[in-house]
Amino acid sequence: MALAKEEIVELTKKYGKDEKDTGNTKVQIALLTKEIADLTAHLLANTHDYCAKRSLTIHVAKRTKLLTYLKSLLDIFFQISKICR
Repeated sequence: MALAKEEIVELTKKYGKDEKDTGNTKVQIALLTKEIADLTAHLLANTHDYCAKRSLTIHVAKRTKLLTYLKSLLDIFFQISKICR
C-alpha cells in the first residue's frame, strides 16, 4: 500500500518548500493522510485483511501525534506573535 514516487513528489511540492522537503511536518501529515485514504479504500473491499487494519491503526496514530505536534508549534508561534505586538 506504499505511495508511488510520483504521488510523494506531488504532495511534497504542494505542502513543502520544494520536492525534496519530505521531513516537513505538513508534508508528513499529507503523506500519511493519503496512505490512510488508500488503506481505508482497500479495507472496504477486503474486510478480513488484518495486517492492513493494523497498518491503518499505526498510520492514524502517527498522524495524530504529528497533528498534536503541529498544533503545539502553532500555539507557540501565536503566543510569541501576541507578545511581540
